[in-house]
Amino acid sequence: MKEFLYIIRGGQEKMIDASPEYLQEHMQQWSEWMGGIAEKGQLVGGQPLEYAGKTLIESGTKIIDRPLAEGKELVGGYIIVKAENLDEACELAKGCPGFAHGTTLEVRELAAM
Repeated sequence: MKEFLYIIRGGQEKMIDASPEYLQEHMQQWSEWMGGIAEKGQLVGGQPLEYAGKTLIESGTKIIDRPLAEGKELVGGYIIVKAENLDEACELAKGCPGFAHGTTLEVRELAAM
């Protein structure tokens, strides 16, 4: 099997005002979705990312105290899965609970080194 990276963008702006109960429910949906992938032996790993960050530009000579992206483009996390091909990796991705909040999910195959 090949490994694929899910790059998860956006959706954070819709979660800012969510109730603690809703946030807990939403996290449970993520847990169930990722748990299902893990049960199939296809989950390699993944993590959400903190919102704060720094961006290095101009060949690393300048550091900016924030990512250079609008909220909808901000990378919120990543997941690595195993699949036979890109189409199968996309099928697994269709269950992502973040889609209900405007998340986009880019699927990329990890290149062999």
